[in-house]
Amino acid sequence: MTTDSAIAAETRAFEADVSKLLHMMVHSVYSDRDVFLRELISNAADACEKLRYEAIADPSLLGEDPQPQITITLDKDAGTLILADNGIGMTAADMGETLGTIARSGTKAFMDRLSADKNGEGQQLIGQFGVGFYSAFMVAGKVEVISRRAGESGAASWSSDGLGTYTLAPVDPAQAPARGTKVILHLLDDAKSYAERYNVERIVKAQSGHVPVPIFIEEAGSDEEARQLADGAALWTKPKSDISEEDYTDFYRSVAGQFDKPALTLHYRAEGRHEYSVLTFIPESKPFDLFDPDRSGRIKLYVRRVFITDEAEILPRYLRFVRGLVDSADLPLNMSREMIQDSPVLSAIQKGVSNRVLSELEKLADAEPERYAAIWENFGAVLKEGLYEDYARRETLLGLARFKTTSSNGEWRSLKDYVFALKENQTAIYYATGTDLERIADSPQLEGFKARGIEVLLLPDQIDNFWTSMGADYEGKPFKSVTQGAADLSLIPLAEGREPTNAAAEDVTGFIDFAKEALADYVSDVRISDRLTTSAVCLVAPDNAMDLQLEKMLASAGRAPERAKPILEVNARHTLIGKLAQSSASADERRDLSFLLLDEARIAEGEAPADPRAFVERLERLMAKSL
Repeated sequence: MTTDSAIAAETRAFEADVSKLLHMMVHSVYSDRDVFLRELISNAADACEKLRYEAIADPSLLGEDPQPQITITLDKDAGTLILADNGIGMTAADMGETLGTIARSGTKAFMDRLSADKNGEGQQLIGQFGVGFYSAFMVAGKVEVISRRAGESGAASWSSDGLGTYTLAPVDPAQAPARGTKVILHLLDDAKSYAERYNVERIVKAQSGHVPVPIFIEEAGSDEEARQLADGAALWTKPKSDISEEDYTDFYRSVAGQFDKPALTLHYRAEGRHEYSVLTFIPESKPFDLFDPDRSGRIKLYVRRVFITDEAEILPRYLRFVRGLVDSADLPLNMSREMIQDSPVLSAIQKGVSNRVLSELEKLADAEPERYAAIWENFGAVLKEGLYEDYARRETLLGLARFKTTSSNGEWRSLKDYVFALKENQTAIYYATGTDLERIADSPQLEGFKARGIEVLLLPDQIDNFWTSMGADYEGKPFKSVTQGAADLSLIPLAEGREPTNAAAEDVTGFIDFAKEALADYVSDVRISDRLTTSAVCLVAPDNAMDLQLEKMLASAGRAPERAKPILEVNARHTLIGKLAQSSASADERRDLSFLLLDEARIAEGEAPADPRAFVERLERLMAKSL
């Protein structure tokens, strides 16, 4: 029985995001148009794998056609390419939901990047990211989909010219596949080469030769039998010695939905208490969905070559950039996806695969630091999430971490390098956080550290504000923010040639006492600074308070409690401070100058004065007096 047998033809509008995407497809010319075929074959293979899974519980779904396959039919005279599979199929409701909306989060981010393209990179973005079914409109003026779900008697069609609407209609069952889906592409005039057999064979062999479903090709009106282009043998079951680098790249592009090359390939079989095969890849470039809010992974789970799900959390979220699959020999096929997720066998697989990925990264970092640096450049911000979330592996992740520092000249440095270069009497690993490397490097709080040749980690990623606050240490050395607490730099001498040129101002304590009283409602203390050598003032957080950048970030998101009063540190050797200490100005003028120093420190932190109007009035009074 079918729920679609009584549907009437209906024309609907695409969702707004789909319309925008289709507009890009129809009105743009991309150099990587070949990718549409890979995307459609990937969808067809998934449909066949889903049928294999559902047939475990209901073998009748296979009927008299138990072998999955994909068939490509070319018709040069009609200018069509037809791709058919005998997979799970779709009902009319399925087609309306699947082909009329964008379900996968991250696609909108892809479109935003495509829209913002200023340098012609858009021609590579389609091929790099892939956009599934909608890529068909790069080569087709009209797309028809005819489908019958396994176990259903009725069939339905979906059709569109990609210009804003699509039509759902019932189909005579005699015109539909017995089971599965047929996609008919009416090729554009400049895309008729996709009806040429040699061209399609070339694309399939290059991009889809290792999908786990056999692929056949035939020509309409030809007496020749359909020719098999791919045997559907699972690449991950083959010995590594039988697999070329090109084979791995082809499979990576198929399973990852990307068009770059893998930066690292991990292929092995685990044996012992649990048996499973692993074939995973680290991409050469950032996937467009790397920062999806749900941070879900993209590892497919198979059980004895039967596709189960791509939603099993095989790897922790901070390894979500890894693409590929795991094929277990131990998990039961008759368990639900939900039960599998709670299985102790899967837990063992998760632990084993996660440790192996990190182990391979360690080996690469030691053996080929330049290759590893390229991976860190792309995915370091994501890996650092593990420093906050995965306490058990924090030591390993700290070893993998790389940083730009005040001493690295733009190169990546490991913590091992940092600790090796510690100054005498240095007891902590110092860091500075922010949103931009250049601004962090110019922070006034770094001046005293630079003057002593003390290396400081420059941390521009949001996650840096969190993992550094977790009490982490490396080889017994705690991490300490340069904007928090006392600097404790007095025991470390200034570097040669960095001796101060100015003497400390006399009577500076008198001015500090006055400023402390004047600013009591805004700061918790005013004190002489060890960390300033050039700037007059800076702000730091008290010892037991939150780091300034973390507090600022949480406050901007409405997630922080009332902000703690900062400490205003004063450079006693600065010319301005010396003149203020010896000034005979009135109390009101000294009060204005104290507030201006505080606002100067706030501006150096990238913040506005606490009271912009009062700041302007004080500045005007000072300017008028000076004139």
